[in-house]
Amino acid sequence: MKRLAIALVPALLLTMAPRAGAQAPAAKGMKAHKIKVGGDGGWDYLTADPEGKRLYVSRGDRVIVVDTAAEKVVGEIPDTPGVHGIAVVPELNRGFTSNGRDNSVTVFDLKTLKPVGARIKVGSNPDAILYDPASKRVYTFNHGPSKDATAIDPSAMAVAGTVPLEGTPEAGIGDGKGHVFVNIQDKGEVVEFDGKTLKVLNRYSLAPGQRPSGIGYDPETHRLFSICSNQKMMVLDAENGKVVAEVPIGRGTDGGGYDPATGNAFSSNGQDGTLSVVRQTSPGKYEVVATVPTQTSARTMTFDPKTHRVYLSAAEMQPVPAGQPQPKGRGRRPIVPGSFCIIVVE
Repeated sequence: MKRLAIALVPALLLTMAPRAGAQAPAAKGMKAHKIKVGGDGGWDYLTADPEGKRLYVSRGDRVIVVDTAAEKVVGEIPDTPGVHGIAVVPELNRGFTSNGRDNSVTVFDLKTLKPVGARIKVGSNPDAILYDPASKRVYTFNHGPSKDATAIDPSAMAVAGTVPLEGTPEAGIGDGKGHVFVNIQDKGEVVEFDGKTLKVLNRYSLAPGQRPSGIGYDPETHRLFSICSNQKMMVLDAENGKVVAEVPIGRGTDGGGYDPATGNAFSSNGQDGTLSVVRQTSPGKYEVVATVPTQTSARTMTFDPKTHRVYLSAAEMQPVPAGQPQPKGRGRRPIVPGSFCIIVVE
């Protein structure tokens, strides 16, 4: 995934809720800027640590650590082969990375960034990773061929069990009461499981949404926000699995989330180079209330619930040589050396 450098986005007045399929205006006061990072390698998920005021950014074989207050790189966690995601457990002062290339999790000290113990072996090709405070477990969502979730006891730093998901899992989220919801990309559904017993409880269809990736949850309304690759944000009732709304979003998304304090749901649209901001405008009705320019390739995102800032990974891409076709879908061009950055939307 690639992202382009971005200047400060002018704030535009929010005049009215956009029509379905129409371009939404940027929200009043919403702006974006970038943190220069540089360095080589690809990337995937990034995770904000509000208490530690840090941002953990996957970079292929290592994790880059950014001080979110100073907005500068302050460290690195090396030797995380094929790292996809990072989860933090503040009460234990530990972080966990999902290492896709060797089916493992690296445990590290949040203060020193040094490894703690040996890598933990998990299911095949771990991708997204989640810490659920309610069940006090870390979960890796393994692409396969195992197609399951591995539960880890973060205190013992040991595997606690496995959840068979019967599909390719993407991002997951907890409901704050011990249940976990995870998008199943190849089946277009959400699976709910009990974080303690590791039993699958429900499977909910996301139709007409397809190939979901990012996910968010509103604990007040018990609604899930699944970001789908066919330009739809599907809003589900987590208590019965019914589709509440489908909202048009941008192209090339791979991340999303929900901020309970502001009521904003997000979709990072890498192909369009935008961030869709969705809100409930009346009971049961959700609409895009802002479309914030970011940068082409800004597919993944996280948000800080303390500052309400959204962070997206990005880099510039080299132009396609004359006479050659543009890459389709997730086809990626070479990155312009040193152009990797973090886009901050606030």
